[in-house]
Amino acid sequence: MKKTVLNDDFFRGLDSSVLPVEESETLPPECYTDADFYEFEKEAVFNHEWLCVGRESWAMEAGDYFTTSIIGEPIIVVRNREGELKAMSSVCQHRAMLVAENRGNARAFMCPYHHWTYSLDGALLNGPAMEKTCNFDKADIQLPTFKVEVWLGFVFINFDEAAAPLAPRLVEVAKILEPYDLSSAVGPLPDEAAKFDWNWKVMFENNNDGYHASRLHGGPFHDFIPSELCSFPEMPMDTAGYARINGTLHKDASFNASQKALFPLFPNLTEGDRNQVLFANIPPTLSLVLTNDMVFFLNVRADGPETHEMDTGLLMAPGAMDSPAFDDNLAANMAIALQIMDQDQHVDALVQKGLRSRFAVRGRYSWQEGAQQQLNSWLVPRYQECWEKLKENGAKLPASKGQVSQCTDDVAQC
Repeated sequence: MKKTVLNDDFFRGLDSSVLPVEESETLPPECYTDADFYEFEKEAVFNHEWLCVGRESWAMEAGDYFTTSIIGEPIIVVRNREGELKAMSSVCQHRAMLVAENRGNARAFMCPYHHWTYSLDGALLNGPAMEKTCNFDKADIQLPTFKVEVWLGFVFINFDEAAAPLAPRLVEVAKILEPYDLSSAVGPLPDEAAKFDWNWKVMFENNNDGYHASRLHGGPFHDFIPSELCSFPEMPMDTAGYARINGTLHKDASFNASQKALFPLFPNLTEGDRNQVLFANIPPTLSLVLTNDMVFFLNVRADGPETHEMDTGLLMAPGAMDSPAFDDNLAANMAIALQIMDQDQHVDALVQKGLRSRFAVRGRYSWQEGAQQQLNSWLVPRYQECWEKLKENGAKLPASKGQVSQCTDDVAQC
């Protein structure tokens, strides 16, 4: 039986993944495959970091709501009667039925199972036939609520009520993205989320990998963004995100057969901006691909050690969707984008398969993989800090992969 990887040697060994990119090596394969490590990672990362759940424009009017989930936690985001965005658990506090699905507009959330009804702020308004239940007071019942912050039009939540604000740690990333005015950008509602059978970090790394672009995607639909023109702006130590700037071979490059922008350009772009494509990651959930007329946003939502879900959304300059040619131009862009995504997803699935192998090693990086080292530099301190807190609190450590539940309970104390 395989022993747990959670030990001092494992976490000390992560130091080599945060060295400068020319000296660094990849995270251990177990970080992408091991069930014990995933339970640890939920506490080290997801329970305390800001998690993107969607766009503010999806809930603009009182009662507008949408639902999602991250690490298995069902979440409602809703605009309340006072105009505030609220985020809360969708789990009824009676028998754990979900009180909302999909998106819509509601005056309240009524559990369809037993009709317990909650306000848009999560307070219990009615619990039918509970008058004979001893010591029951509906005023004591509340859907668990989470911190909410909006950054550039994206809605983030945090399970940790003590979490520091997000925006101050994204100042440098926001400066890079400023010409796109993402707060004002518009786009269609995303299609239903897709589920993938590989670790969330495999997807996150691929979304901002300058090294593979000219190789995996080599050909007329991607060669105008060559790997050798990538660069990685240095970020502050406490950054909550990072970026890749990739030069293009011609102005206003875009992913379609013409290789040129089809939608109106974002109005604040400079001449320099128009000769590059940007990529930005706000771990552990949001990836952005920014061309001069369209932005792809990828909301990566871990739900297991080797699985995740992802929402894929689009943003354009204000007014772009009003054009009579919008649908045709979108179809032209997506025809190529989907080919590129299919290539990425094919290799992501095979990478996950390779990571399970006894022959998977900690590889070395090319200079064109600076974003991978930046992700490591964001993750590793969180892993190591949580591990030290776990030990300080005297938590019992799992002896094998069969003791995940014990690990979960103990990790929750760190």
